Amino acid sequence: MVAPLKVGIAGLGTVGAEVVRLIEQQSRVLSARCGRGVRVVAVTARSKAKKRNLDLQGVEWAKSPLELASHPNVDCFVELMGGAGEPALSAIETALKGGKSVVTANKALIAKHGLKLAKAAEQSGAALNFEAAVGAAIPVVKTLREGLAGTAVNRVYGILNGTCNYILTRMEQEGLSFAECLKDAQRLGYAEANPSFDVDGHDTAQKLAILASLAFGTKVSQSAVYVEGISSIAPEDLRAAAELGYRVKLLGVAVRTAKGIEQRVHPTMVPKTSSIAQVMGVTNAVTIDGEGIPPITLVGPGAGGAATASAVVADIADVARGVRALPFGRPVERLRAIEKAPMERHEGGYYIRLMARDLAGTAATIATRLAEQKISIESIVQRHANGVDAVQTAGKAAPVPVILITYATSEDAVHRALDAVQRDKVISGRPQVIRIEKN
Repeated sequence: MVAPLKVGIAGLGTVGAEVVRLIEQQSRVLSARCGRGVRVVAVTARSKAKKRNLDLQGVEWAKSPLELASHPNVDCFVELMGGAGEPALSAIETALKGGKSVVTANKALIAKHGLKLAKAAEQSGAALNFEAAVGAAIPVVKTLREGLAGTAVNRVYGILNGTCNYILTRMEQEGLSFAECLKDAQRLGYAEANPSFDVDGHDTAQKLAILASLAFGTKVSQSAVYVEGISSIAPEDLRAAAELGYRVKLLGVAVRTAKGIEQRVHPTMVPKTSSIAQVMGVTNAVTIDGEGIPPITLVGPGAGGAATASAVVADIADVARGVRALPFGRPVERLRAIEKAPMERHEGGYYIRLMARDLAGTAATIATRLAEQKISIESIVQRHANGVDAVQTAGKAAPVPVILITYATSEDAVHRALDAVQRDKVISGRPQVIRIEKN
């Protein structure tokens, strides 16, 4: 009879408490699937007195994460405290150096210190599993690391933040402003009181950096990711996208190019016919383009206690089975330094919305500036308010929205053209630019 895997859990918030419940509820199933039992033997959290509606009878309470990580009765250390630094970093290092396998849902820590921790895991022969760090219940880490081990990946992209997808969905379906939808997301608990980490794209960037390493065999580098958030998106952009056959999503995109690996997070127009465009609300999705196979899209709940806990328990089950996959799919010494493709050399189609002033020669000036940068226009739409040619304001016609869709061009060319148009003073305010991602 094989002894059960003894688990220690640091962090008893929403996810940690759900992991304890899940291990208890799935005890028989886990035992059957793993060939041995899985038992929580010790825990730690900031407050022991907090009510959690958990049965912790017979479970030891460690004084600190470090004490739990070095506990002689723990085989597998589960870190669910969060944070890119202490105490999570030292606790995981301690566990790995002591030969204990580690399971974590901590994307910030893996994005910042993943290579150092992976090296420690390699040296001790312990597992370092972090499926729950990206996409919660979506098994994208295992898919890239193990399922597609024999496939060269060319591009991985997806919706990696449920808060942003919820806000964009509401804006599109109800014609609401970004501010209105954000307020509602906060009320419903989908967005934090300080939502900037989500809506400014940094959460997606951390997850993308991890996926890019797994996909391309490169060192994790969050600083190599170009990041742009969704706060500038207006309802009129979503209406225009719909009319043009697109939908706007905040995407994380990592793609192999001749110039290096491009990693970028930004609002993106995707064809309505694409799989990723169908993903609405708080749901996440990741599409993987590999050599010789059609694109694979994984869709599911990317956040929440139950979804994240399910991925954590799956990782614990792998430890119980004796599975020891290299954390990033290959030895750390074989991971290449990332050759970053400069964002200004990104090539693709662009949506550009300008507020054109009612001046003689405005259209010709805009066309000239685009032509100077060799930018070809696929379509142009000039909108008028309430069906009239222009709105009179203090005797002058108000600016008219002009929407341009370009053929493939470079980021640099678009910015040079628009800078010139602004210097010509034929538009009001800043141009809105959204990149287009084809299937």
